[in-house]
Order: sequence, then structure tokens, then C-alpha cells
Amino acid sequence: MSDPSLLIICLAAGKGTRMKSRKPKVMHAIAGYPMLGHVLSVATEAGADELALVVSPDMSENIPEMTEFHALMESQFENATQFVQPRQLGTGDAVKAARTALEGFEGEVVVLFGDTPLLKSSTIRSLRACLREKASIAVLGFNAKNPSGYGRLLIDEGGSLIAIREEKDASLDEKSVTLCNSGVFAFRSETLLSVLDKINNQNANGEYYLTDAIEIARRDSLPVQTITAEEQEVLGINTRAQLANAEAIWQNEKRRSAMANGATLVAPETVYFSYDTQIGRDVLIEPHVIFATGVRVGDGAVIRSFSHLEKAVIDQDCIVGPFARLRPGADLGRGVRIGNFVEVKESRLEEGAKVNHLTYIGDTHVGARANIGAGTITCNYDGYSKHRTIIGDGAFIGSNSSLVAPVTIGNGAYVGSGTVVTKDVKPDSLVVTRGPLTEKEDWAAKFRNRAGRK
Repeated sequence: MSDPSLLIICLAAGKGTRMKSRKPKVMHAIAGYPMLGHVLSVATEAGADELALVVSPDMSENIPEMTEFHALMESQFENATQFVQPRQLGTGDAVKAARTALEGFEGEVVVLFGDTPLLKSSTIRSLRACLREKASIAVLGFNAKNPSGYGRLLIDEGGSLIAIREEKDASLDEKSVTLCNSGVFAFRSETLLSVLDKINNQNANGEYYLTDAIEIARRDSLPVQTITAEEQEVLGINTRAQLANAEAIWQNEKRRSAMANGATLVAPETVYFSYDTQIGRDVLIEPHVIFATGVRVGDGAVIRSFSHLEKAVIDQDCIVGPFARLRPGADLGRGVRIGNFVEVKESRLEEGAKVNHLTYIGDTHVGARANIGAGTITCNYDGYSKHRTIIGDGAFIGSNSSLVAPVTIGNGAYVGSGTVVTKDVKPDSLVVTRGPLTEKEDWAAKFRNRAGRK
């Protein structure tokens, strides 16, 4: 028997005023990826057949502050239907904004938040299992170390949830409860439609609370159950400090995962990954390395200290760094050596090529086993356009050389130290451009004497 269809409603209309930012709160990043992206990715991984995203009016507009949001949705979540919540009048009001997604839908509905980037897909699957086994509504709770400020989940002797009590309304005994509400709910679709019609705003704030669904369901004799997750998994982000805390939690989990899968991190707490970093087996990562987005590292590679990598591919057995910078488009073949203070951008280096120190390689193809000397610069920009440099297999580029693109250095060619190359060099040729060495004997001693120095 196949699983019921799954609709996930993601509430993302909060303004996040405590972030003090022009961008929507849910677009602030964890590990280089917006919080909203993390949440929608988890929803997709959990098997969502439909995604309903509730946004604020500002987020639906085509204004500069929303460019990143629209780009994310168009590039990765174009199947998500967006619903505008005109005014922020509570979580119940937000779900009501997506009501048209519910009408005609039969299956299971999970309501979650765009500012909980650490939520796991396995937890969503557990909520769904709870629905199928024994509940019309399943609520995700957590045991808080400090429950102050959270709504408490009140459980009867049979293990059923009887109410969610906000702290301001809780008795002293209820305030001692540490099982708290995460805000993540799962419903059978018919149950959610039924309770939405009964949620009202007869409260001090004049808002519609989804938590009221619990007592409504109880009055209708519908079973309500809870499952629990770790507190950090359901951490909601409202401030920059909470954002930093979530980043630290995510990084620690990624570090543990990398090591569990066969990588060695000499000082794990100093290595920073992005959400899409791929690390092979037997990779050695020294202290103080940053992986920005889009990096893939092959088996047996070594990434030495203080290197920064972004949108780069590092094949097997490469050595990178220390103090190396791989910019977008850097593509290192097997066994390539990139040394200290080397920068590579939009360049392919074939197997066994070496660029050991103090060099810039941009818009270049470097052949297999080529050796690039210290201080070499590929001059790829003329002030208006970028041009390519091609360095052949086995070529040797002497130290302090400048290769003025577009230019091709043939296979096996030698470029003498200090040479400025402005035209193509034939295979197996030697090219040297430098003035003749002039030596004037005793010149320095005579100069010092004239200056009155010894």
C-alpha cells in the first residue's frame, strides 16, 4: 500500500524585525544557504508531493530586497505555490492563507516554519507515521532545558495531548512542564480543514492560533498525539545571535559526518563547510580551512591550512595550500599541486600539474605535468574583456613570468624566468625576454664613498 499524498505548508511570512535587516528573515543563511532553502529541501526529501509557501506581501513583490528570494524559488523550488498572508494575524491565519491548497487535497498535511533550518526529514516522516498509527493530529514537541517562553504540551495519563498552554496562561504546575511546543504539526487533510473553520481570534491579541486546533480536535473526539525531537533540531531563528548558534550546530554535525565518512579533520572546530560541500574518503583537512559553496574534493586529497575554496573541483590525490585560494571555476585534475599564496580562477589544471607558490592562474588551461614557477601571472584581463591562456603538457614556466592573454604556450616549451610572453610559443621552444646583465665593478664602493658612507 502506497503512502498517502503529502502537502507541506511552510510558514515564511514573518518579518523578522529583530534581525534588523532589509531581507526577509528566512533568507538569512546557514552554511551558505538560506534558511528557507534548508527547510524546503527537507520538505522535498521527506516526500512532499506539494509545497505551499506562505509569504508576506513584500516577498511577493519584484523589488531589489527580494531578488535573492525570487532567484531561490525560480531556480530550485519552482513547484512551490506561493500564498500571500496580507496581515500577520497568527499561525492559524497563515495556514488559512493557504486554504486553496487544501481544498481538493486528500492525504497528510505538515505545517512547518521557514526559520527552523535544522529540522530533519526523518522527523517529518515520524510525524506522518504517528498520524497513520493513532492520530488525527500529531504535534512535534521537545524537552527544553529552559522552557521559559515556550508553550507547554499537556499530556493525559494515556499519553494523549490534551492542550497546548501558552506560558502566560499556564498555572504554576503547568509551568513546571518541560515538554514544549515546536510549532510543527501534522494533520489528516480532512481534520485540518475542519478545525481551520473553527479557529477564531477571540483572544487578547485578536489573532488566530493554530495551537487552538488541539482543543478543538479534543472537543470533536479526535485523537491527538505527540512525538519528540531534540531541542536543537527545532530551534527557531529570530535574532543574529540565534542564527550564529544554529550555524555552529550545523557545522558541528557536518564535521562529524565528514569524519564518519572517512575524512580526517586535524582541528574540526576550525573547519567550515557549506551546505553542499562534498568530501571524499581519506581526505586530510588541516586547521583553518573554509569551504564556500560548490566545492567537491576527491579521495586522498590534502587541503592545507588557511585555504579558501569556492565552486571548485579538487580531484583525487591533489594537494592544496597552505594559504591557497580556489575561486569559482577552479578545476584540478588528479594529483595537481597548488601551493602557498596561489590563486586559481576559471581554470582547468590537468593531471600532475604544479603551481607551487605566489602565482595567479585565471581563465587558463594548464596541461598535464606542466610546472608553473613562483610569481607567474596569467594576465587575463585587458580592462574590458577576459582572455584565455593555454599552457601545454609538460611546459615549464619560469619564475616571475607574465603570460599576456590570449596566448598559447606549446607542449614542452620553456619560458625563461622574468619573461613577458605576448605571442604564442611553439612546442619545445625556449622563450626569453629580458635585458642583458650589466655589471660595473666597484660601483657600489665608489657610490658609498661619494655619499660619505663606509
